[in-house]
Amino acid sequence: MSLQCGIVGLPNVGKSTLFNCLSNAKAQSANFPFCTIEPNVGVITVPDERLIKLGELCKPERGVIPTTVEIVDIAGLVKGASKGEGLGNKFLANIRETDAIIHVLRCFDDENVVHVDGTVNPVRDKEIIDAELQLKDLETVESRIQKCEKAAKAGGDKQAKLQLEVLVKYREALSQGKNARTVELDNKDQEAAARDLFLLTNKPVMYVCNVDEAAAVTGNAYVEQVKEAVKDEDAQVLVLAAKIESEIAELETYEERQMFLEEIGLQESGVNRLIKAAYALLNLRTFLTAGSDEVRAWTFKAGAKAPQCAGVIHTDFERGFIRAEVIKYDDFVALGGEAACRAAGKLATEGKDYVVQDGDIMHFLFNV
Repeated sequence: MSLQCGIVGLPNVGKSTLFNCLSNAKAQSANFPFCTIEPNVGVITVPDERLIKLGELCKPERGVIPTTVEIVDIAGLVKGASKGEGLGNKFLANIRETDAIIHVLRCFDDENVVHVDGTVNPVRDKEIIDAELQLKDLETVESRIQKCEKAAKAGGDKQAKLQLEVLVKYREALSQGKNARTVELDNKDQEAAARDLFLLTNKPVMYVCNVDEAAAVTGNAYVEQVKEAVKDEDAQVLVLAAKIESEIAELETYEERQMFLEEIGLQESGVNRLIKAAYALLNLRTFLTAGSDEVRAWTFKAGAKAPQCAGVIHTDFERGFIRAEVIKYDDFVALGGEAACRAAGKLATEGKDYVVQDGDIMHFLFNV
C-alpha cells in the first residue's frame, strides 16, 4: 500500500533537516532557498512497541518486520508559487501526488538562519502556503465548473450536476480564503464527487512546529499562536525540535537515544511521534501476524474488512477467503501466545463482514 505524506513549508523552516532525521536518504540541507529541487522520498519504518513484545513472546526465526509509510520532502514554496514563482508549478504538482500534508512551521528564533520573509511569524507563513494552495485549487475549480455547466445543460448529465453542486461549494469557500477541507458536504454522493477533484487544500494536514531545544518539551509563544490559528481546522499540531532530533539520530544505540531524551525531559523522540501521527493522518491501521517463523505488521485502511486485509498479504488470500482467526493483542500478551488464547476461548472466528481493528492478530484461512 503506497500512500505518501508530503512535507511542505516555506524555505529554511527545517523541512529537509526533519526529513533527514526520518530517513536514511539524505536530502540537501543548506541555509538558502530552493536547496531541495527534486522531491526526496523516504520509506520510513513505523515504530510499534507491540512488535517488540510479540517478538519476545514468539522468538521468530526470521525476526520482526515492521510496517512502513512513505514521506516526501518537497522543496520550499514561496509567495506567488501558484503563478509559477520560485519553482512553484513543479512543487504544487508534487504536493498533488501526495495523500496527506505535513506542514512544517518555523517556531524558533536564530539570527544565523535566514527567513525568506525576514522575520519569524509561523501564522503568516502558514497563511502564505494556504493562499498559494487555495489559489491553485480555485483555478482548478473554476475550470471544472465551466466543463460541468456545459455537460449539465447539454445532456442533462446527473453526475455533472452533482459535481457542479460540490464545485460551487468549494468555489465559495476558496474565494473567502478558506481551505477546501473546511467545506461540509451534504451526503456520500457529494463526498464521492469531491474525491475525484484531488484538491490540494482538501488533503488531511498536520502542522509541525519546529522549535529550539528550550521549547522541545513545553512549546513556546509561537506554538500557541499556531494552535489558535488552526483551532477550527480539525488539524493536529505536533511540536518537535528538528535540530535536537538530528542529534538523536546520530546516536548509535537505543539506550543512548533514550538517555538523551530523558536528559531533555522527553519520553519519546519527536520523529517517532511524527511517524505515528503521519500514519494515522493517512487513516492507516495495523494488523499483526505472529508465530515462530516471523512477527509482522501489515498496513490497512481503517474500516477494511477481513478479506481486504487478507489481500494485503497476498491476492490469493482475498480471492479464496474462507474465514479469519482473530486474537486481540492484549489477550495474546496476557495469556502468552496463540495456544493459550485458543484454550481460553480468546480466539474468535470471523467471516467476510468482520471489520478489522488496529492491533488484531490475524490468521487467514483460504482456498483457491
